[in-house]
Amino acid sequence: MLRFLGTVLIISAYFVSRSFAGGYPDGKIYGVNLGSWLVLEPWMLPNEWKRMGGQNCNGCSGCIGSEFDLVKANPQTADQVFLKHWQASILPIYTWFAQSDVDKLASLGINTVRIPLGYWIIEPLVDRSTEFYPRGGLAQLKRGLKQLKTANIAVLLDHHALPGVQTPNQAFAGHCTSDVQFYTDANYNRALQWTAIMAAISHLDPDFGSVFAIEAVNEPIADASNTPGYGDFQKNFVQVVRAVEQTLGIGNQSGANNFTVALSSAAQNSAYNSAVRSALSAAAPMLSQVAQSLGEPTVFSGAAVSNRSPLATTFMDYSWQRNNQPNPADAAKGPQLYDHHLYFSYGVASSKSIDGYLQTICKSNTQQTNAAKGNSPMFCGEFALSTDFTATDDDLKRWADAQKFIHSKAGGWMFWGFKTESSDLGRQWSYVEGVERGYFTTDPSAYNDEHVCDAYGGSGGGGNGGTPASDSSSSKTTKRPMTTAS
Repeated sequence: MLRFLGTVLIISAYFVSRSFAGGYPDGKIYGVNLGSWLVLEPWMLPNEWKRMGGQNCNGCSGCIGSEFDLVKANPQTADQVFLKHWQASILPIYTWFAQSDVDKLASLGINTVRIPLGYWIIEPLVDRSTEFYPRGGLAQLKRGLKQLKTANIAVLLDHHALPGVQTPNQAFAGHCTSDVQFYTDANYNRALQWTAIMAAISHLDPDFGSVFAIEAVNEPIADASNTPGYGDFQKNFVQVVRAVEQTLGIGNQSGANNFTVALSSAAQNSAYNSAVRSALSAAAPMLSQVAQSLGEPTVFSGAAVSNRSPLATTFMDYSWQRNNQPNPADAAKGPQLYDHHLYFSYGVASSKSIDGYLQTICKSNTQQTNAAKGNSPMFCGEFALSTDFTATDDDLKRWADAQKFIHSKAGGWMFWGFKTESSDLGRQWSYVEGVERGYFTTDPSAYNDEHVCDAYGGSGGGGNGGTPASDSSSSKTTKRPMTTAS
């Protein structure tokens, strides 16, 4: 076991070592987030949110502005309301992600999606006396993953909303509140249980076969002095994933005949610290409940999946935090990826103009900075065409090219929203609409102008070498548009 856990894989070969690697044009991620599907952000679909029983306000904490608040306000009807939003129904106006969306993404050359998930998708983790979240999401995740697998689209599962809330006053955390409680032993433990279960079913359920990575925490608080214990959590997250894989025989071809029993035994292994053992012990019986909810056998055999590749553990990159932050590279055991988020519309650029934006991004050096910390391969997991100036169509075409160009010099990119509700918002926040308007090329590996950075200190001609993001601390501000009270 220690030999397995100590094995260092060649990270630079990761993108071509996976069974689905042929789906990557030029070995890069060209992707989108399935934003507002299984973690709903009301600003992206304000009219549907109102139809569901929510409210739109300036600052999501002052109204029914998050999933927590809607379920608390409407406990008897919320599950059915969210099911209409999630599922592939005969009324597509009420369906956020369906087969037609998969077909559209495949036709546009998208090879990867990042799926934001809340901890509540593993329902036994939720304390129903104090926590209010919809039920039934896991079955919809399974449905969507099956459709994505058929389309040969790879998937990163992103733990977007953590137990106790990891970031204040954000709808993307599931509960819009200033009371942040994730950074505690109890909630770290719940997050590790979630990790064990998601890692297990990613290997055991054939419909999860396109999952290649699990991201530990989306956008933790940027000031590391306010995230005590987060560095230890990073290491424990990796240990939990590798313990699950060791139990399944992944990497050594000797999977357990009864996985749930074997996982319980692994929880007694002194090679793991108490936090990892506790999480594995608690996850084992929950896994049987989850299996039943998915219609899978409650006694899993790991032998059938021992030839699968290890999952890539994934973290926000080192530059996301400040003030003596932990380095996620210190946690790596096996394949690991690093996620960088960047929204220029919150003050990153040297000036509020397209020239200021291009001047800043084309000279950025975050890739080198992170690589020096061992944070490689890195990809951009969230970006948009949003600006803090009034952008023309030509501006947005150049802005799309520049961001793609820079991010493709690392591991690739995933645009934040695959779609938004029909409104002016889609012009800068919907990838599909961006393609329709000509800002993005139909072939995601191509450019309207591959020399977009030449006049700004960058080197044109495609995505080979270079840097993908700004070093400005302002890049850590990812508040997204909010609507007025209604």
